[in-house]
Amino acid sequence: MAHGRGLSRRTVLTMGAALFMTAACGTGSGSDGKVRVWHGYTDAEATALGKLADRWNTTHPNQQVELVFNGGNDNALQKTLASFASGNPPEAAYQYGSSITGLTGRSQAQDLTDLLRGDAGFAWDDLFQAGRDASTVDGKIYGVPALVDNLSLVYHKKLFDDAGIAHPTSSWTWDEFRAAARKLTADGRFGWAYVNDGTEDTVWRFLALLWQAGGDLLSADGKKSAFASDAGLQAMQLLKDMAVTDKSVYLDAGDQQYLNLFNSGRIGMLWTGPWDLGAINDDVAYGVEFLPGKVSHATIAGPDTFVVFGENGRKNAVPFLKWLLSAEIHLEFAMETGHLPIRQSEVDLAGYAEFEAKYPGTKVFVDNLAKNVTKARPNIPQYPKISQVLGTAVQSVLLGQAEPRAALDQARGEVDQELAGS
Repeated sequence: MAHGRGLSRRTVLTMGAALFMTAACGTGSGSDGKVRVWHGYTDAEATALGKLADRWNTTHPNQQVELVFNGGNDNALQKTLASFASGNPPEAAYQYGSSITGLTGRSQAQDLTDLLRGDAGFAWDDLFQAGRDASTVDGKIYGVPALVDNLSLVYHKKLFDDAGIAHPTSSWTWDEFRAAARKLTADGRFGWAYVNDGTEDTVWRFLALLWQAGGDLLSADGKKSAFASDAGLQAMQLLKDMAVTDKSVYLDAGDQQYLNLFNSGRIGMLWTGPWDLGAINDDVAYGVEFLPGKVSHATIAGPDTFVVFGENGRKNAVPFLKWLLSAEIHLEFAMETGHLPIRQSEVDLAGYAEFEAKYPGTKVFVDNLAKNVTKARPNIPQYPKISQVLGTAVQSVLLGQAEPRAALDQARGEVDQELAGS
């Protein structure tokens, strides 16, 4: 999602009692001196990661890894900070990309620049740019990219066919997108869905629109807001036109009802990522395409990272993470989980064609990483507050409670004040 994007990104499901016991016991020192790696994976992801850790442990008797389920990635930052307070952090922990600046100011977080960028064998530049950006703060690498994804347009083919609308193309414009959504809306059906709970799930879709219109979130020096521009107004106006004027948008409250409605033929289009494809029913024919464009077809990625703590993390967790994120090993993980490749070289491996065949629709998401992921959310401590302010602004416009210009101006004032106080 990314997230991150919260639970809609990767729903946290109930785990077996044994896994919860592992989480409870894992807050102490790693058993037998093992390197503890916290994660929030469940189901196929947890199984695949466990298999790889077992394989690593059989060949690395002096760098044994202990995977510890931390109860879910959504609260990973808070739990990691709590481990600092207790004086017993793990050697590495999975974090949403937007959480990294909450850790980099702490003495426990390790600058990995020399270990990653300086290691020709790791091939830092082979990682997709989105993953590298999410792991870097003030020019220093603090995380090992763990996941990279992005938003694409997922559409319900039958609804398009029934309405006599041509399927979306890679050159689709905002006008064509809006017109299709309007035509798809009737009799309890909506053309599009937008998560409107005011969280980062609301914001990062707006950022994609902002970038598509040629705008930016902040000024080049990062000291002032830049979203209350003509581009920002165009993005916000499109949301108002579709949600308030056309009434073609289902406003999801953050409970993921949009997936049930898409499956039942009541929503025609989603802006979502590969994490939702597995939740689409087998009898629903869907297509995936680039997001519609204005100046560009920009999308937004939500990369996550493994952040490393302490000297023991540098010495013993980093070698495991480097191996885990090597092209061949990560492709194995992707085959089991549907995760997108994290390296550009993965698409050239012999097994990659099998991956695309197993997970239909992923090709567009992968192509997006190379073509349309051109900007990233800033890794600055103020971003959570910026996201909160923008989330409120977007929500107010979608609900018809504020005009686009007024909402943007209000948000600009709050963000500029936050940045000035840093």
